Amino acid sequence: MYLLGYDLGSSSVKASLVNAATGECVSTAFFPKKEMEIISLKKGWAEQNPDLWWENLKAATKSVLEESAVNPSDIKAIGISYQMHGLVLVDENMKAIRNSIIWCDSRAVPFGEKAFEALGAEKCLSHLLNSPGNFTLSKLAWVKENEPQNFSRIKYYMLPGDYIAMRMTGKPCTTASGLSEGMGWDFETEKPASFLFDYFGFEESTVPEIVSTFGHQGSLTVGVAQELGLAEGTPVTYRAGDQPNNALSLNVLNPGEIAATAGTSGVVYGVNSDSKYDPQSRVNSFAHVNHTEKDTRIGVLLCINGTAILNTWIKNNVAPEGISYAEMNELAAAIPVGSEGVSIVPFGNGAERVLGNKEPNCSIHGVNFNRISKAHLIRAAHEGIAFSFKYGMDIMNQMGIETKTIRAGHANLFLSPIFRQTLANITGATIELYNTDGSVGAARGAGIGAGIYKNPEEAFATLKKIMVITPQSDEAEATMEAYKQWINKIN
Repeated sequence: MYLLGYDLGSSSVKASLVNAATGECVSTAFFPKKEMEIISLKKGWAEQNPDLWWENLKAATKSVLEESAVNPSDIKAIGISYQMHGLVLVDENMKAIRNSIIWCDSRAVPFGEKAFEALGAEKCLSHLLNSPGNFTLSKLAWVKENEPQNFSRIKYYMLPGDYIAMRMTGKPCTTASGLSEGMGWDFETEKPASFLFDYFGFEESTVPEIVSTFGHQGSLTVGVAQELGLAEGTPVTYRAGDQPNNALSLNVLNPGEIAATAGTSGVVYGVNSDSKYDPQSRVNSFAHVNHTEKDTRIGVLLCINGTAILNTWIKNNVAPEGISYAEMNELAAAIPVGSEGVSIVPFGNGAERVLGNKEPNCSIHGVNFNRISKAHLIRAAHEGIAFSFKYGMDIMNQMGIETKTIRAGHANLFLSPIFRQTLANITGATIELYNTDGSVGAARGAGIGAGIYKNPEEAFATLKKIMVITPQSDEAEATMEAYKQWINKIN
């Protein structure tokens, strides 16, 4: 018996096939092999073609089926993880009207700010737990004002994962957790946020049917099953945004538990048992995958847009040509803590919520042409990303989320010894790395939703811890001094 999980990112679409009994990932694949195109027609804009997601999902599915030689009829459930906060618009034929406006697009900031001012901080924060900010409904407001012809054709607005599930099953639906990430959920009423829909002039009928995060959400149609090489009727039983799903994949479900990831963007995600919020919306609160009206589970999310994308930029534009990421790490390891005074501020990938939706861009400081090398810049990039995590985690601590242990997958920037040790040193937290990722977590989530696992404890019984990083006291002083220099560059 097998479970199939997908992780729709902005860089690639990944598929993983998991043996339900052992928890072993028997095959995994991602496409494209180079990062997916992000269309940026103007500064601060970021769009992707939903058809491109589908083509890469097909390629990843084909690859895992060929590699594993698993009979498609033995795949009993499908789970979907997806890039958060994106906007997909479909017409009455369930066809995408325009490119998706994705998470790192900044154009909607003025619409969210205007709504926050008009509706009032108390109303927005008590009901939405956030400012409308640059989230999905604000993106929809931009479309309404700037593309009225497209707006008039809308049957449903969706998140990226909703769109993929609809392509699979023919059934348009969403979740409360998904609605909350787009500012479409009212935590006071536990219903769609009518007051914000009314303010923007949206019809609530554009919200698809709301289904449970875990449970039957539709079945593969005949045509799609043939297109993907899967069995007709295979159920989709789980979907969640990538960060709630990352937390699920690390078995972070209870108050006080912390998950982190450092892909294109970096995230620290903690679980609260009450509806707390940051008055400045520098970190954001959403319904976690196991949130219910009876049992409040709020995911508090710190997002840094410019993390691994900075590392990629350094690789492409600074590091020696043809070098691998592992080789970059080796070069940087020869440089002392603090990069001999070089600081890199990584905020170069759109508006940063942790900075109040400012867009300062990336900046490099302290370069002396006579002694600073490429290796210094590599190390300073990894340290700067870790420092940006610390800056945001201090805000989370003010909300009562104490960071003693951070769980993460052994992937992306957590493969960098400098990044993970700097993060441990500057926060004082122990970091635990596990053999999991978003697509594997989505597969396990599908097993929970399909009833194959009785509960999360059974689903994650086979989760393996592969590394522990503890703070190094002999590096603490130098790391803190480097952090003080770094933070002076953004204050």
